[in-house]
Amino acid sequence: MEIPFVVQPRKDTGLFNSKIAIWLFLASEVMLFGGFFSAYVFLRLGADYPWPERTLPVLPGLINTFILIGSSVTVVFAWASLKLGHWGRFKIFMGITVACAAIFMVFKGIEYNVKFHHQGVRLKDYTVIEGHLGYEKENGKPVLDHHGKQIEENQILIETSGLTYNTVRFHKPWIEEALTQAKHRGSKILLKDDVSAVTKPGQPAETIAKAGDELSIALLERIKTAHLAARAHNGKLRTSALRQEWKEAKAANPGKRGWQISSGVNIDTAALAPQLLTEIPSVAFKVDPPSRFDFKPRDIKHGETQSRLRDDTSVEGKLLDSPMVFHYVDAIDFRHLAMQAVKKGVDPIVAIENSWLIKNDEAARDAWEWNKLQTARLEKELLEKYGVDEKTGKPKREPTAKERYRIGWKDLVAKADGVNRDQQKVTIREEFMGPDYHGREGKHTFPHLSVPRNEIRFASKFTPAWNTYYAIYFTVTALHGLHVIGGALVLSYYLFFGRKMYETNPEWLANRVEVGGLFWHFVDLVWIFAFPIFYLM
Repeated sequence: MEIPFVVQPRKDTGLFNSKIAIWLFLASEVMLFGGFFSAYVFLRLGADYPWPERTLPVLPGLINTFILIGSSVTVVFAWASLKLGHWGRFKIFMGITVACAAIFMVFKGIEYNVKFHHQGVRLKDYTVIEGHLGYEKENGKPVLDHHGKQIEENQILIETSGLTYNTVRFHKPWIEEALTQAKHRGSKILLKDDVSAVTKPGQPAETIAKAGDELSIALLERIKTAHLAARAHNGKLRTSALRQEWKEAKAANPGKRGWQISSGVNIDTAALAPQLLTEIPSVAFKVDPPSRFDFKPRDIKHGETQSRLRDDTSVEGKLLDSPMVFHYVDAIDFRHLAMQAVKKGVDPIVAIENSWLIKNDEAARDAWEWNKLQTARLEKELLEKYGVDEKTGKPKREPTAKERYRIGWKDLVAKADGVNRDQQKVTIREEFMGPDYHGREGKHTFPHLSVPRNEIRFASKFTPAWNTYYAIYFTVTALHGLHVIGGALVLSYYLFFGRKMYETNPEWLANRVEVGGLFWHFVDLVWIFAFPIFYLM
């Protein structure tokens, strides 16, 4: 079947149907991304906290920009090669385009991975600490979870003596984690008392599990099965009894409404008791000997003597001091603290020097003193270069809030090297991945820091949960990445499976490559907007 409007332009528009369709599709895409960029601008203008500035690695973003621009050129060359009848050249140029897409996604993957491992903490006084958490160690060995991964030092620590599991809601991975931790610390989790239950109506109770049995998923599953069977049986029994009571009440009170006779409708629990089975809503275990257990903050509601996990597991024991331990501090940001100080009419410098961090950490205090010297030097340089405004009497250019109140890892490197901020040298790897701690050991000392839990207002990886900036950044770049992947798959299809189409109808293939190229140009254009907005401003 021939589709003439694909191979030949329409007489009324002079365009192929497919080209009209892609333009309409791209119009909707413009509205989608335009909405995101507009939201970003309005949220930034109205933000009541210091908006992140140049927190993303510029070099990978810049390289990705040139990669996409280059791929837009090669996709045009690929289309032109088809129009000229050069299949070999088409394969080369289209292969380069697809390779550029793959390189782009690799760089984005590296960038995402860095963010997902980058911890941020906002203290109660609004100081922000960025860095990387350390890992739990005992006797010089790392503590591993049930997957064999090292446990970060961001846990709620409890000297645990007992665990009570909800027999319906228990979360299997958390049980595995408890068993792993107990084994690591030489403890056992044992059933506290015999679990006996009536499993058949009118029969004596039978022992389902014995005191001293070790905790296992199989044990809990066995108890759960008995509990659910009993609950289902008892529910049917009570429902049937209630229906009979209502039937008798209606017969004894003809013409009356349900609400008029409801007070007299009650189940005879004593009569039902011999037929009921034993429900086991929870089961208690003891930790022998009592041992420390680590719980993720988001998974636990903690108190002084008893805590409860999100699966309703009750944890008995003493809450221990549970600091967040940064083995490396990448940045210290006082901008939010300074903003709050100005609102209260307090000198930002005084507020910073009275903050918990400056008072309690010597490395942070040294970094702050160095930062003040750098800011004073920069003020002098800007004054000499730009002068004073005659009308206001103030310098025409002053250091930004970021330069005044934020100490980044590059600043820490400059401090260690004994140079000014604009003279520090960083490697290509560091431009992509952040500070190379191991490569700089012995020469540079990045601050290590232990933050008490009671000083923390909010903590998160640099994910959408951290702030609005990252929420929009991940939304837009992830959506753009999906467009890159989708476009690359379509172009790859033309590259690897287009030979037959080329031999049958080369004009048809050229038409499809042109449409795919238009979409690819749009993907490139979106990134040209995204790069300066997220990376440079």
